[in-house]
Amino acid sequence: MRRRIAVGIEYEGSAYCGWQVQSGAPSVQSALQAALSRIADEPIALVCAGRTDSGVHAYAQVAHFDTSAVRRRHAWLLGANNYLAPDISLRWVCPVPAHFHARYSALARTYRYLIINRPTRSALAAGRALAVYQPLDLAAMERGARDLVGEHDFSAFRSSECQARSPVRQLRALRVQRSGQWLAIDITANAFLHHMARNIVGLLLAIGLQRVPPERARIQLQSRRRSEGEATAAAVGLYLWRVDYAPQFGLPELEPDADWAMIEPPA
Repeated sequence: MRRRIAVGIEYEGSAYCGWQVQSGAPSVQSALQAALSRIADEPIALVCAGRTDSGVHAYAQVAHFDTSAVRRRHAWLLGANNYLAPDISLRWVCPVPAHFHARYSALARTYRYLIINRPTRSALAAGRALAVYQPLDLAAMERGARDLVGEHDFSAFRSSECQARSPVRQLRALRVQRSGQWLAIDITANAFLHHMARNIVGLLLAIGLQRVPPERARIQLQSRRRSEGEATAAAVGLYLWRVDYAPQFGLPELEPDADWAMIEPPA
């Protein structure tokens, strides 16, 4: 009898070509499948909630796999982590019903983009946040962000390599927050186009640096042409931050204080 198991995954993506298995390049998926296969003593194939690109990180990626192996939760969790490199970690393991699907059962996804905004570079944030040395106009970024919320054709924010059938997405929330020298841009949507999150951040950065006015967001959106867009933000600051599912699946919740834990030093 085969069972379906969901897992929560955290990774620092700098050393990987992205989530998806690619020939001749290290991927997060291949590393996890190899570790879980050793615990299951059979081949394991993972399906994830969102395929992250090269250099993109995850705080709360979700994936599922089917297996005939019978193992306790802590055996999957501790065993797999024992075989994983330090930059990938399973956070939780949860049996789920057969109709659960990490991608298609997801109700919403949230990406967070971290920016360290100060005149000097940060040794500790290198590889994990985008360094911006000039002041950023938070109020202007917030004004631009408001024009993007809602259901729209996001053709002006998709890459030329995007294979999605429709460019229409529902952007449910777009929030820009500052805490000291840190900025976090949280983007929540039902689904994302290829490079959509990084292209939105690229626009907001251009607005924050006062290279373009806040009205540029509305103009770019209405153009429906990627050629009208601002530069794509680097992968370095992007995290798959949260994936939401119906409560019926019983997946673990994030810790209540997790939102700022990784960018705010303790008091």
